[in-house]
Amino acid sequence: MSDHPEHVEMPSDVTGLAGDGLGGVAERWEAVSPRQITPEHWRRFEGYMKEIFAAMGMPVESPSTADTPGRFLRAIFDATSGFEGDEKLVTAFPSECHGGPDCRISQVVEGPIPFFSLCEHHSLPFFGRAYIGYIAHEHILGLSKLTRLLRLFSRRFSVQERIGQQLVDALERILAPHGVAVHLEAVHLCTQMRGVREIDSSTRTTYWRGNYDFDAQLRAEFIGLCSHRG
Repeated sequence: MSDHPEHVEMPSDVTGLAGDGLGGVAERWEAVSPRQITPEHWRRFEGYMKEIFAAMGMPVESPSTADTPGRFLRAIFDATSGFEGDEKLVTAFPSECHGGPDCRISQVVEGPIPFFSLCEHHSLPFFGRAYIGYIAHEHILGLSKLTRLLRLFSRRFSVQERIGQQLVDALERILAPHGVAVHLEAVHLCTQMRGVREIDSSTRTTYWRGNYDFDAQLRAEFIGLCSHRG
């Protein structure tokens, strides 16, 4: 059985959200665009990688490395599956709030959710944990869908700042909640394996929307929950 994908067509647009209200967004997420690479192109890409690895010093004809170019390409392909979308992403349920501007529900915080991504600057991994919080209005999201949403954006060539921005944008459009908060903590191999070689450093980024923007106590509660290790 061949390990090659069968045919390539890059998705026209799986990075944004469109549509008004929950229904429009759900329909958009269901428009999954699988990437496909022909066996001919795959063999050509393997040849390029073999040439590159050899130039870097790898003995490419040894029993343990003969298939490394193909394995490397497969690993990159699998690690960037977020470009294809996720047809199982949106499953929203009615909340206990039945409308009105004064409806307030305690925040929902999920985490730590592990994630990994590939830095678009050096194609080296960065990985860590995410905490996602929101204050529901008329809809809540199945907890597993928060993990799916994170994977949708992290399994791409990206940067940590963009992933957090995409998460808060997506949750705002999907749920129209009273507020959204996202906290990401990640280790970046591009700073550990090269450049300044900061072995013990990590990067933290936080994003606020809605009630979190103007309620310092709410932000403090969210950060406290993110810091709690149980």
